[in-house]
This record gives sequence, C-alpha cells and structure tokens, in this order.
Amino acid sequence: VNVRFKKGGIGVLHHHVHIQVTHIAAGKFEVSIGNTTKILQKGDSFFVPSNTKHGVVCIEDGLLVDVFTPMREDFIK
Repeated sequence: VNVRFKKGGIGVLHHHVHIQVTHIAAGKFEVSIGNTTKILQKGDSFFVPSNTKHGVVCIEDGLLVDVFTPMREDFIK
C-alpha cells in the first residue's frame, strides 16, 4: 500500500492483527511504535508487530510503502 503524506499529516495511533513492514520511500516522519518514537527518513524502514499501537507524523512531505501479512482484505474491497 502506498500512502502519501503532506507535511503535518498524521497517521493516527492504531493497531491491527497484521504484521506490518513499512519502507519510507520519500520524506521524513516521526514514527511511534509501542512506547518508542524515532525520526526516520527516506531509505529507512520499520517493523510493527501484530496488535502493537503505531502511528506517524509527517515532518516533510513523504511516501510510505506498507506491506502486511496476512494480506489486508479490508484494503482490497
């Protein structure tokens, strides 16, 4: 899933049963996973375990590429 963000955009804290790996294809983000928050940028990636709260705040316009397992059926309907 490609997710584009404008500076200041927020991916609100949420969780799901899916395991998620995200590649930052462009931009800079404040990434929160569980109790950890880091600044990540183009070229970085992060892993989100199942049922772990996570979210982002976009610091510079950017693009996230999310991969889920199992597949996010709700995204293809």
